[in-house]
Amino acid sequence: MTYQFQNPSQEVIFDYLKEAKTIAVVGLSAREETAAYEVSQLMQRAGYKIIPVNPRAAGSTILGEKVYASLQDIPEPVDIVDVFRRSEFLADVARDFIETDARVFWAQLGLESEEAENILRAAGRNDIVMNRCIKIEYQKLANQ
Repeated sequence: MTYQFQNPSQEVIFDYLKEAKTIAVVGLSAREETAAYEVSQLMQRAGYKIIPVNPRAAGSTILGEKVYASLQDIPEPVDIVDVFRRSEFLADVARDFIETDARVFWAQLGLESEEAENILRAAGRNDIVMNRCIKIEYQKLANQ
């Protein structure tokens, strides 16, 4: 049987977006043609603070924001960690995530990992969204 992640209700997803101010984007690069860049730019224009996380670009800036090598390096509170890395890397990001006080672990459209979910739940971190695009969810919320 294939693993199928069960997302929270639409209402809970909207609450995450309403309460969040800061979104760390794991896997964001300066390549404007990527989904990560396009989504991050839209969320930034919508009023969220975007914090890029990309070890290869650490110290540079993307979308006018300083890039950090890891989630642990971010010196301010993060509400949502939005992950744009392939599913096989989600467990590693989940391990980093549980060492922060970020609230919501969010894996973009097409991404899910049973191992990542198990790591998060074992650490008592149950605010998890997988296989959903934060931009699409934000647009649904804005059009309510």
